Amino acid sequence: MEFSELIDAINKIDLQLNEYYKGLQIDREKRILARTVKLNEEVGELCEQVLSYNSMQRKVKVDTHNKESLADELADVVITTFLLAKAMDMDMNKALDKKIDKIKKRKM
Repeated sequence: MEFSELIDAINKIDLQLNEYYKGLQIDREKRILARTVKLNEEVGELCEQVLSYNSMQRKVKVDTHNKESLADELADVVITTFLLAKAMDMDMNKALDKKIDKIKKRKM
């Protein structure tokens, strides 16, 4: 998937979510808060998958773990992060470019 396709998908998901929650009349502040809480939920689910991947969970979770589940949770974190950025009117393309440039300049 190209970056522009990701942004298009995020825009469509954002519209779908806004339509779904239309009756609740969620303002910008609540949308930002809700997406921040959702991001934390998704990070928690990713952490569970990482623990399972490393066999550091209960046996039942380790036995049902697969790499696809881990990839799904990583994707959820990325999508939710982008939805939060959109709610806060952030340009993720610029933010990523700036951060990558900063990382490249680090002495390792």
